[in-house]
Amino acid sequence: MNKSVSPPGTRKLYIETYGCQMNVSDSEVVVSIMQENGIGSTPDIDKADIILVNTCSIRENAEQRIWGRLDVFRQIKKKRPEVLVGIIGCMAERLKEKLLEKEKLIDIVTGPDSYRELPALIVEAEAGRQAINVLLSREETYADISPLRLDRNGVSAFVSIMRGCNNFCSYCVVPLTRGKERSRNPGSILGETDELAEKGYREVTLLGQNVNSYRWKKENGPGTFGFAELLAEIAVKHPEMRLRFATSHPKDLSNELLHTIAGHSNICKHIHLPVQSGSSRILKLMNRKYTREQYLERVSAIREIIPGCSVSTDIIAGFCSETDHDHLQTLSLMKEAEYDFAYMFKYSERPDTPAAKKLNDDVPEEVKSKRLTEIIELQGRLSARSKEADPGKTFEVLVEGTSKKSAGELSGRTSQNKVVVFPGRGYKPGDYLNVKITRFTPATLIGVPVKSTDL
Repeated sequence: MNKSVSPPGTRKLYIETYGCQMNVSDSEVVVSIMQENGIGSTPDIDKADIILVNTCSIRENAEQRIWGRLDVFRQIKKKRPEVLVGIIGCMAERLKEKLLEKEKLIDIVTGPDSYRELPALIVEAEAGRQAINVLLSREETYADISPLRLDRNGVSAFVSIMRGCNNFCSYCVVPLTRGKERSRNPGSILGETDELAEKGYREVTLLGQNVNSYRWKKENGPGTFGFAELLAEIAVKHPEMRLRFATSHPKDLSNELLHTIAGHSNICKHIHLPVQSGSSRILKLMNRKYTREQYLERVSAIREIIPGCSVSTDIIAGFCSETDHDHLQTLSLMKEAEYDFAYMFKYSERPDTPAAKKLNDDVPEEVKSKRLTEIIELQGRLSARSKEADPGKTFEVLVEGTSKKSAGELSGRTSQNKVVVFPGRGYKPGDYLNVKITRFTPATLIGVPVKSTDL
């Protein structure tokens, strides 16, 4: 959950963000739009005139957390009836009627493509009228808006390069809540990264539901400007800035992109490559558009072209009709891919998706839980094995802030996206330094800074 910072303004906005990195980027756009219209922001909910919750509908538990927060807002409105409460983002688009009719405390409902309308919707709500706009757009990318950064450290930032999705995975609500895929003008992306570099940011993560399918028709000459070309141009222009990206769809992960990553030291050697299942039968039901064999071929290409690159993934346990054999195939794929990290979930049916309409959610809950436990336990062993190879090695680490457990230690990440904790004297957030790894815990690497002359 992210909360806003406090620039000046007469009325104050408090914003909470749930879900993916894309939502964090969207919240920064929202705060910028509000500030341009004379509405400041505050990290203190008790001082807010407007409360917005940027929501996620990808998984059921994300929605449940937001329903729980509404009880808190209800108590605030009892004390201060003039406070406006708004639900924005994916959940707003999907549950617009329920939010307005059942939850009487909600004043504003705004979908992901309607954030420019928020100031006008606030005026409507203040006049006592229902304020709703959840129309999806084929063009909106917010390319002309300079996001107001909500991060605390001034080191890392997100830059959205595209919106929407055309993949239509059968379990996923994103095409329904965020609309069709459209790429952002590369000139505006380069301008935003230039601005971040000027402000001293040391790392940028380029965001899209499927960054590999980024395309922009070239204005001068034939052809298109693709993601590999965009990534390379930013890397060359800002060699002092690390570049990350999320997320890659396996069907579109090209060798051209892999060679681009390998060819630039400031493009981080980490790829998040969601697999979801190790069974080709289940992948077909999910409409993932690749087979088990094709996915593993892409992992092999990563290992060959980018030695030392870390790979992480997403896995769903218990998708519709999943058998014990399908589950065992997922476990065997995990062993073959040797993931460094994974996000692992039980399947939860999302209303209005193709899976909800055409497939039966027929795997018993206790079976889903058992399979998820086995997946988590295996990934724990794979992650430990990944870290076991690191003691004695030296990595360049970007300092991000103070360690959560010790004020005398700093924390940062390697190019491979592994968290490192080390003694912090003489260093500050934004510094690059070499850290020699001495040991590891299940969550982090532990090390000591070393000078280049000691390498």
